Formats: sequence, C-alpha cells, structure tokens
Amino acid sequence: MDETRKKLTFRGGMFFSLVPVVIYVFFCVVLFIIFKAFNMEALAVGGFIALLIGGLFCTSYSEFWDSAVRGISSITSVSVVVILLLTGMFSQLIKICGLSGGFVWLANSFGIRGGLFVAFTFLATCIVSTATGSSIGTMFIAFPIFYPAGLILGANPMWMAGCIVSGAVFGDNLAPISDTTIASSSTQQFHDGRPADIGGVVSSRVQYSAVAGLITIVFFAIVGGIGGTYQGGEIDAVSNPTTLVMLLPVVVMLVVSTKTRNIYAGIGVGLSLGTVVGLAAGLFTFADVFANDAANNAAVGFLIDGVNNILPTCALVISVFGIMGVLNDAGLLDYLADSILQSKAASTERGAELICMLGISLTTILFGGVTSASILTFGPILNRIGSAKNIHPYRRANLLDGTANSLPAIVPFMSVFVFIGAALTGLSPVEVAGGTVYAFALFGTFLVAVITGWGRKHEDEPAKK
Repeated sequence: MDETRKKLTFRGGMFFSLVPVVIYVFFCVVLFIIFKAFNMEALAVGGFIALLIGGLFCTSYSEFWDSAVRGISSITSVSVVVILLLTGMFSQLIKICGLSGGFVWLANSFGIRGGLFVAFTFLATCIVSTATGSSIGTMFIAFPIFYPAGLILGANPMWMAGCIVSGAVFGDNLAPISDTTIASSSTQQFHDGRPADIGGVVSSRVQYSAVAGLITIVFFAIVGGIGGTYQGGEIDAVSNPTTLVMLLPVVVMLVVSTKTRNIYAGIGVGLSLGTVVGLAAGLFTFADVFANDAANNAAVGFLIDGVNNILPTCALVISVFGIMGVLNDAGLLDYLADSILQSKAASTERGAELICMLGISLTTILFGGVTSASILTFGPILNRIGSAKNIHPYRRANLLDGTANSLPAIVPFMSVFVFIGAALTGLSPVEVAGGTVYAFALFGTFLVAVITGWGRKHEDEPAKK
C-alpha cells in the first residue's frame, strides 16, 4: 500500500473491512446451497451489494469507494478484464463448432468402450476445456454429448460424470485463456512490479498438470467401466468427424501464446486461423461470424456472443477487485501476509507454501468453488509472501491456481462444479465429487511438490521452460 495514502479506517476496527467478503460468501451460500443455481451475474451483483453495504462500516463512505475504485482501476484488474474479453471470442468460436462431436466419432470408430471410453472422455474434455478456457462452458458442452454416450458404451455413471468434471477442471487450470490462469498470473508479480507472463506460467505449469492427468487417465481406464453395462446401439447422432479440424487453431493458439509469452498474439492468431478453418470446413457461415440482424436492429455472430457471454465474468472480476482495493487500503492484506511471514511455520519456503495451500483452500471453499474469485482474493497475499521468500512468480501462480482447482473446488454441497455435474446427470453431489479424480490427483501432486521442493524456483534464477 502507498504509504503516502491515508489508511482506510472502519468502525469497530480493521477486521470490519471483511464485511464485504462475508456478504459475498453469503451470496455464494444462497446461490449454491439454497437456490442450487450458478449465475455469474448474480455473483457479480453479490459483490457490488457487498461493497454498498460494507461501506457503511467505514468511517468515510466516500473514501471507502475511492479505495474500491482504485482496486478496480489497478493495472492487474484492467489487464484481466481486457484479456477475458478477447478470450471470450476465441472460446465462443470453438464452442459453436461442436468439437466434442468429433471426439465421440473418434471413440466410436475405434470401438472404445467401458473404462477406456471414460479415460478417452477425460482426455477429450481436457482438450475441449483447454481450447475454450471455460470449465463451466465445457461441462455444458460435454455432458449432453459424452455422458449418455458413455452409459451406452458401458461406463460407470459416477466415473463418467467425474471424468467430465475432471477434464473441465484440467483446462481451467492449464489453458492460457482460462480466467483462473489469467487471474493467477496477473496477481503474482516480479520484484520490479511486472505481472507473471501467462506464457511462462503455462509452460512451467505443464509438468504438474501432466503428472496429475496421467494418474487420472490410468485410474479411469482401469476402474471406469466397473459396474457399467454395455447397451449397444449407435451414437452417430452426436458424431461429427469434421469438427476435429478445429484442433489446428487451438494448437496454434497454444503454441504462439507459450512461445511468444504474449497471450494477445496467441488469441489474435488463433482467432484468425480458426475463423478461416471453420469457414473452409463448412462448420459455420460468414453470418455466424458477424452479421446484422435487421429484424431486431442488432449485430449478431460468435464474436458478439463471445463478448456477451464473458461480460458477467468481467463484472464479477470488477466487483472482487473492488473488494480487494478496500482490503488493501484498510491494511488487512498486509496484516495477513505479515502474520503468516512472522509465524514459525512459515520460517521455511516449504512451510510458507503449505500455509498458502491451506489459505487458498479455505478461500476457495468459502467462495463455493468459484476459483477465479478465490484466486483474485488470496493472490495478493500469496504474492507478498512468495516475494518475501524469493519464490518465483511462476511457481506462486501455479501453486495458487493448482490448489484452488483441486480438492477445494469440489467440496460436495459447496461447489459450483459439483452442482452442475449433479444437475446434468441426476447423480448425488457426493457421487460427482467422488468421481472427480483429477482434483484429488492435482492436490496430491502439488502437496508432494511443496513437501519435496519439486519445481520450486527462485526469482533470481531462470524458471524451467
């Protein structure tokens, strides 16, 4: 916090700056537990209402909002919003092409069934979620196509649901266009104030995702068909091999983003190539790209839809950054970071990382598995602690994102991922959570990495590429 700026004070003390956080958590509980619904717009509303009410506990309502606006207008906040708007267009491009149908055709053509189909679906969903950068969007795309096909081909319902949620979480954790990747990278800064570049973060993250992913694939292949019943029948209705050509722009986008370490370049190339390939393959027409809807006096197309669909997430990000601005100016973030750094448990790098894993986990659980919000909330604290320990920003971003997208994100009855999976399959939240093997594997991978020091780099040495 800028020492020349007056510290924000609250009636009842500094901890009353947490009132907006408490109100936001209340909204999460109401939405996920009582309404059993997930709505990004409602979460954003919860964030802004939390600010409106929280300001009443500050000694100066105007200064409270000055702090909120400073948080919203920070370079980190603006960068996240801009990148989300751009990635929204690429994500929508992939969605309208129906990439999942190509994978179903591939599996059916090679006679993949039972546990192998569960493992195949996990891999296919990983690719779709990495391509779209949206875990929630991937689940709504994949469940209607893969889940019924899996039951026909002899997959166990619990593992079938779990493999789809697992694949969605995989992409949310790894994709360079994922909101959590963007948030985790942007909140971790080098000593000179530069945020960790997304390309470098993703390159260093692959090792953790690959280990957890391999464990998950093997597990699903072995046990995924136990208890399932092969029903026979055709699934040609959801098969479309042509959509597999859209893997080309996805791969190019990933390569350009990681090689240039510039997410803007990756999105630009991927969006341009994807549009050309999709048009050439007949997956959509020019009118699906950008057109005029004269009847409704509106512009339509996947470019418009991409921006519209991501706006609720941008609104949530803005509200959370407003809350973070208040916590920062109240001195609470510095207080929490200093308390952790001064504790005996954080005297070593290992101890500091373990405490941070605990902090990230608790924050994610409280926020109902909304990982982007929990990452933005705990990110500044981890940034302060990791910087003090000279831990590389890439490592910190990976620990932040990997922990948030593991076990804390699938706690039954307090997880948006679990609720969506349960709603789309009719299974219980416990079954969906229990089947999400990747979340268990990812948490275990990072726990081992923290305890053993595997992958830990310091800022004054090059990060592994």
